[in-house]
Amino acid sequence: IKEIKENSIIAEIGSVHDGSFGNACKLVELAKGCGADIVKFQTHIAESETIKHAPMPNYFKGEPRYEYFKRTAFSKEQWFNLKKICDDLEIEFLSSPFSIEAAELLQEIGVKKFKIPSGEVTNIPLIEKLASYCKPVLISSGMSNWEELDKAVNILIDKVDLTIMQCTSKYPCPPQYVGLNIFSELRSRYGSEFKLGFSDHTSTISAGIAAAALGAKSIEKHLTFSKLMYGSDAKNSLEPDEFVCYSKSIKEVWFMLDNPILKNQIDDFHDIKRVFEKSIFASKELASGSEINFSDLSFKKPGDGLSAAFYKDLLGLSVKRDLPMGHKFTWEDFK
Repeated sequence: IKEIKENSIIAEIGSVHDGSFGNACKLVELAKGCGADIVKFQTHIAESETIKHAPMPNYFKGEPRYEYFKRTAFSKEQWFNLKKICDDLEIEFLSSPFSIEAAELLQEIGVKKFKIPSGEVTNIPLIEKLASYCKPVLISSGMSNWEELDKAVNILIDKVDLTIMQCTSKYPCPPQYVGLNIFSELRSRYGSEFKLGFSDHTSTISAGIAAAALGAKSIEKHLTFSKLMYGSDAKNSLEPDEFVCYSKSIKEVWFMLDNPILKNQIDDFHDIKRVFEKSIFASKELASGSEINFSDLSFKKPGDGLSAAFYKDLLGLSVKRDLPMGHKFTWEDFK
């Protein structure tokens, strides 16, 4: 299937690497092999992002957040090397900054675009910083009401190539909270000067496929070696075989949307129409001069004679000659 360059499958690695640079490198390779176009990380600088005793989310209480971010963070040199590995494998490197300092680090290593995570939509200083770089931005709307999202979008929409991603910040997200209706509401609210996207936190593949059909151009899904891995993300991620299916299915939908058909162009079906459609036949012997009634007609394959669609045009006509049962009618049979 031909790739559509403006569309992208984003493999969200998040913190699945658990601070191991080796794991992060292998996850990049895995994402590439699973069909992702972009591999996304999270850039946490603990002292710039959180106080030491900030509350933990209910879906992961394995260790305090500050210590977790500190332990799993990469150095600037490691981020440079990780981006180089992505470049060498021809998969785009992307990361979400969770502070202004993280945004500055990512800008320094030369990212092509930025991803604003759901919890940063009200972090206006960060959003203004990202807008100043004039690089494409994807913004995830999982925790935002319309007023909050409006403020962020208004800062970005005239300055950057913007993708607004429908998202629901539940881990995992039940089907009833996916919010497929939001795609049309986003388009109605913000016009056409942005791209639609979807950040998928469900545990299956159906929501991403539906999002693609509804116009999402960037679709993000968590990827892990195994759901049994330690950390906040692994159990709500797709394993490799699942991600391959996810990526393939979504790209097939994009391919379908990129190849519209014209319903009146049926030349390709001419031969098969003859096989499957019905012609009009005589249901019994007909004497010359007989006037056709409905009971005189039967409708059978193949469809290479008078189409069954025209049966009403035959009613009341008289045949020119004796016709046997099973005769396939032509217009020349009638007076």
